[in-house]
Amino acid sequence: MISFLTNYIIKANILLYPGQAGISCRFPGYTDCNERLGVINMSKVYIFLADGFEEIEGLTVVDLLRRAGIDIDMVSISGSLEVLGGHNITVKADMLFEDGDYLDADMLVLPGGKVGTDNLAAHEGLDRLLRDFASKSKLLAAICAAPSVLGSKGLLDGKKAICYPGFEGYLKGATITDEAVVTDGNVITSKGMGTAIDFALAIIKKLKTEEEAEKIAASIQYAHYN
Repeated sequence: MISFLTNYIIKANILLYPGQAGISCRFPGYTDCNERLGVINMSKVYIFLADGFEEIEGLTVVDLLRRAGIDIDMVSISGSLEVLGGHNITVKADMLFEDGDYLDADMLVLPGGKVGTDNLAAHEGLDRLLRDFASKSKLLAAICAAPSVLGSKGLLDGKKAICYPGFEGYLKGATITDEAVVTDGNVITSKGMGTAIDFALAIIKKLKTEEEAEKIAASIQYAHYN
């Protein structure tokens, strides 16, 4: 009886969640059975906020990813849930850095702002986390001055990347481009506050689809998305 029930449960699970069971899809026109059956595979993103962070760069990412149905948490590395941005705007984070293990993370995001970037670069726990992600080729994204955090740790070696003008010297081993947003493998970088929407849409494209990024761009009347 136990054997029968075990086999039944296994077969039922495969029927309901075939993609998770490692079985190729048999539905015409679908490569992912979970998509056909309506099973939601939601990505998990953490964005790290330090005192002095650039508010628009951080919150644009949070806003647009949540519109796209991507689960993103704001993480304070400052020891308090209330983080003071570079333009004296206080933002309440969702959690403190020390309260997470980040085992469920699909992507880590760093907003810019000179003071905020310096604080991100100096945080030992974040340093270990970023290096671990890079060693596993997991997704990293940084904008404005924040690509310098990745670059100074050697995490952009061999990558194409961009940053706020003047920080290029920190992008060790990277090929500097002049694009608003650069996606190279597991790393997304962007220039600054004026490219924050494009940056967020590039993240959505990476985690979901080009079509979803276009849908979000249209919904906010953003006419400049390629």
